[in-house]
Amino acid sequence: MTGHHPTLISARAAGAIYLAIIGLGLFGEAFVRGSLVVSGDVATTANNILGSQPLWRMGIASDVLMHVLDVPLIVFFYLLLRPVSQPIALLATFFNIVQTCVLAGNKLTLVAVLTVLGSSAPGLTPTDSYALASLALGLHGYGFGIGLIFFGLTCLARGYLIFRSGYIPRALGVLLGLAGVSYLINSFALLLSPSLAAILFPAVLLPAFVGELLLSLWLLFANERALQQRIADLES
Repeated sequence: MTGHHPTLISARAAGAIYLAIIGLGLFGEAFVRGSLVVSGDVATTANNILGSQPLWRMGIASDVLMHVLDVPLIVFFYLLLRPVSQPIALLATFFNIVQTCVLAGNKLTLVAVLTVLGSSAPGLTPTDSYALASLALGLHGYGFGIGLIFFGLTCLARGYLIFRSGYIPRALGVLLGLAGVSYLINSFALLLSPSLAAILFPAVLLPAFVGELLLSLWLLFANERALQQRIADLES
């Protein structure tokens, strides 16, 4: 936006970035890892990854790009929601920053999978490599869940701010709040009862997908001039 409420990017750009983040996340998690990782079959998983190393690396790269795009989107949401409550907007920002840092660092576990499977260290048998790669994949899953705890809290804070804003549809605030709850349920189930998490996933994350998708589409097609004026009126 420009004029009364300057930001680094416009609402339409933010919507496009948000959609790109959703798409990149689905590519890495569902298309790449979902197609190569076979639950309960370490050897098949290892052979799938070794036979599709370019695809595996593309999945890692798409995840990293997703976290790079997180940064301008975090700034945009802070500036967009600051007029409602600066302390809560700042809290959401810090939760989001922690989430991005955790998930970006967690990508090293996916690099470790390739490193271990391609290792020719003396005394390391294929069975050992498969076991270590499986361990790295398991750690990635837990790291992902821990990172999403912070994003769930981000969604709850932003959902509250959106609901209170008066310049973004309240329904989007409710949906984003539900997204936050679904992230928290999924992550804490993973930490406390993996068997329950396996039953809940992926259905438990459906509200998150719907809420974030609709918010990104609303930003993409929002009337920026009207949005800018309503924010400026609130700040004056």
